[in-house]
Amino acid sequence: MITGEYRYSLDEKNRLLIPARIRAEISGNSVLMTRGVEQCIWLFTHEEWKKVCQSLIGSTSLFQEKARLIQRRIIAPAQEAEIDRSGRIIIPNTLREFAGLKKDCIILGIQTYLEIWDEASYAGYLAENEKRFKEAAEEIGSKIAL
Repeated sequence: MITGEYRYSLDEKNRLLIPARIRAEISGNSVLMTRGVEQCIWLFTHEEWKKVCQSLIGSTSLFQEKARLIQRRIIAPAQEAEIDRSGRIIIPNTLREFAGLKKDCIILGIQTYLEIWDEASYAGYLAENEKRFKEAAEEIGSKIAL
C-alpha cells in the first residue's frame, strides 16, 4: 500500500526522487506516468496501470465519444519512466508542463498510485477546495462506519 505526503525538488535534469518507502512497494525498475484529472501527474506500477487500462477500455466502446475522450486524455499521454540507481525518475517535458511543475513538488501516495503536484499548485488546490472537502467528508462519512 502506497501512502504518504513527500516534498522533493526537481533537479536541473528534471529528475525527481521517489521516496525509498514507496520504491520498496514497486516491483521492477520502472513506472508509468500520465496526466491526472486535475493538474498533476499520476504515477502507476505496471500492474496497476494494466488494471486502469483494462478498466477504461474493457468497460467502454471505441464508438463512444466520451470513452475516446478519456482514453486520449489518460492512456495516450502515458510514458514509462526508469527508476535510476539513486531512485529518481525523469519527468518528461510534456507531463511536467501539463502539471506546471517548476521546482518544488509534492508526491502523494494514494494506496495504488502516486500523484505528483507542483507545491504551489497543490497548496492552491487545497485552499480552493476546503469547503468542498468538508462537504464530501460529511457525505461520505454518513455512508461508512469507522
